[in-house]
Amino acid sequence: ERPHKCPECGKCFRLSSTLITHQRRHAGDKPYKCPDCGKTFSVGSALVKHQKLHLEEKPYKCGDCGKGFNWNSHLERHRRIHTGEKPYACPECGKSFSWSSHLDRH
Repeated sequence: ERPHKCPECGKCFRLSSTLITHQRRHAGDKPYKCPDCGKTFSVGSALVKHQKLHLEEKPYKCGDCGKGFNWNSHLERHRRIHTGEKPYACPECGKSFSWSSHLDRH
């Protein structure tokens, strides 16, 4: 059961607190501020994840160039530079890209 409905978009939530967090996104309200760089977030958990960027330690290292990353997913994305992998293909012309943002721009 999801009794808490967003009046703006109609999405329903089980908890009223989740609805309140959701409504911040519509309002652009970002009450959680990073003390290191000032970037703001609408959800506290996003701030916690972001703060890892400011840690000195970057445990995921590229075996080819030695560059370090905070998250393994970022290392995997970086590895495409070395492997030439292009997993994002245009459905219209077939051209492939290493990053989804490049496909979107295309």
